[in-house]
Parts: sequence; structure tokens; C-alpha cells
Amino acid sequence: MSSAIIVGGGIVGCAVALELAQAGIKVTLIERDCLGSGATAAGMGHIVVMDEDEAQLKLTLYGQKLWQALTAAHPQRHEYHECGTLWVATDAEEWQLVAEKAAVYRQHQIPCEILDAAALYGHEPALRAGLVGGLLVPNDSVVYPPKSAVYLWQLAENYAATLVYGEVSSIQSNAVQLSDGRQLHADAIVIANGQRCIELLPELPIRAKRGQLVITERYPNLIKHQLVELSYIKNAHASSGDSVAFNLQPRPNGQLLIGSSRQFDRTDRQIDQQLLSTMLRKAIDYVPALADVRCLRTWTGVRAASPDGLPLIGQHPEQAGLWLNVGHEGLGITTALSSARLLADQMLQRPAALDLQPYLPRGLQQEQR
Repeated sequence: MSSAIIVGGGIVGCAVALELAQAGIKVTLIERDCLGSGATAAGMGHIVVMDEDEAQLKLTLYGQKLWQALTAAHPQRHEYHECGTLWVATDAEEWQLVAEKAAVYRQHQIPCEILDAAALYGHEPALRAGLVGGLLVPNDSVVYPPKSAVYLWQLAENYAATLVYGEVSSIQSNAVQLSDGRQLHADAIVIANGQRCIELLPELPIRAKRGQLVITERYPNLIKHQLVELSYIKNAHASSGDSVAFNLQPRPNGQLLIGSSRQFDRTDRQIDQQLLSTMLRKAIDYVPALADVRCLRTWTGVRAASPDGLPLIGQHPEQAGLWLNVGHEGLGITTALSSARLLADQMLQRPAALDLQPYLPRGLQQEQR
């Protein structure tokens, strides 16, 4: 393989472009709007180790380590902020989940600290009274994803990667057709355009999950860590219906991001006022001082969700030369670098750091892989 076309200039596509370009592949990246303008720009930008299952934990942990290496020299280029994540327990049942989560993290040498109620409020005094404790994961961090996407692309350009603006209308054998009539050819085609992948490949088991976020004015001392309720995973990966989960993130400039919500099969950008109200009420329930903050902007974004919550990373099972890196749902920033590395390992026939089997695209249009 000497050339590759990548469809989608979000953070995943830019990360793939860099991996392939620095390996000596002639890379062309196609973006229809501007780099990092889709789900990349709409997300919270967290880099978190998640432990819903072993494969997710390994992919997110690998991603976190690659992010730490990438940002080490110039963290400001990414607005990188190692704020840590604090998982908050509201009752005895969730307190048990803290112990279980800590055991899994420690098994994988992931630093974490169990906090009783006193320690919890010592770290985050703005939390409402009556909480029983939490789990602090200090190495989790945040970046500003559009900035990171552009930075990854600039690195790829140093290896002669080329950016083409246009909308892909169809994919053929080793070629893509643009809506303006242009046709581009390469040895390999990589689909990395998030939820829009199903417009080109309707057989992919990808569903849209729309979310809403709110950003506030600057309140630099209100919270120090990313705060997440322990039922977040259950809500994040529900298979149907609308859901909200408490997720509050401090940005390096003092602003706060308030999330999160999920709606299946919605791709429009209209704000759902009722769901937004529910999301904000939940946030205020956890941090009462939020009732007095000033919100600057609310927006929506669309995640690409796979049936099992794991991205599809690998060759299309029915089309030689067509490769996939899609379906990251809400973890696309965390897994951008690790998924790009694993995809490039396959394309270039290099040894991979992780077992590839859990992420490979298999029988498509099925409920589970």
C-alpha cells in the first residue's frame, strides 16, 4: 500500500492521517466543511479511562497514554488540562460501585483513590450535602478537540499529506466520488466521518445519538475536577429512549461545561428544551451553586454509536481496500489516537499493542458483534 484516502477531517480522521503519513503513505484527507467541525467540535473533550468492559478499558487507557505523550511538550496547543475525574456516589449501592470500579482500575495499574464523604467534600465543597463518597481518577484530562484535530493535521502535513475539501457522494473500488464530479483514487480508502458513515455505507451498524451541552461564563474556583455520576455509563449506553446524566467539567479558562444528554436517531441541531431543562436540573441537584451561574451557549452534536459501544476499527468484511474507524460514541476524543494507531497497524501489517479482535468489523447490520 502506497496511498490512502481518508474520508472525514474530524479528530479521528486527522489522527489516522498522521499515523499513515508518518509511515510514508501518500495521504489525502477529504473534509466537506472544516477540520474538526462535526462531532469533534461538539463534544466535551474528555480523555478518560472507561471500564464498561475489558476492551473499552484497554482502548481508552491506550488512548490516554498516547495523549499524554502527544501533549507532553506543548500542552497549551491542545488546552490540555489534567483535572482528573471524580465519580460521585449518592447512596450505599453506588458506594459499592466505587469499590468495584477501584478494584478494576488497580488491577490495570490505573491510579485512583477512594474518597469517603469527608474526603469528597474536601476535594469538591460545592457538591450538595448528603453524598456518601466517590472515586478520584487523577490522570483523566480534557483537551479542546478542534485545536487538537488541527494540530494533528499540521503534523501530517509535515509528511506531505494533502487536504481536499469536498463532499463524498459514493465509494467505489479504491476510489471516492465527490459531489462536484471529481474522482480520487488510492490503494486504500478509510471511512472516518462519524455518524455520516451510514450515508456512504448503510450496512454499517451505526446509530446517531444526539447530545446537548451548555457552557457557562468563567467560574474558576467552583469545581476542580470533572464530576460524573456513577450511573453515567448506564445512561450513556442505554439502547433506547432519551436519557440524561450528570457530567460537569472545568475548562482551563474557568468556564464550565454542563452535560450530558442522549437521544437516539436524531441528527437535527434543534435544542430540545425539555431535555435541556432535565439535564440542568440534574446538574443543579449535584452542584446547587450552578443555579446562579450564567450560561453563554447551548449546542447539539451527533455521536456515532455502535451496538456494543466499541468502535469499528479495521477492514470492511465485504470490501477489500476499504477500512473503517467509526462508532466511537462519546469517547471519540479519548480513542482517536489509539484507534488510529490500531488501524494503521492493520493497514501496514505491523504488530499491534492490543488484541484487535474486539474492534474488528464483523457481520454488519447485526444487533451485536
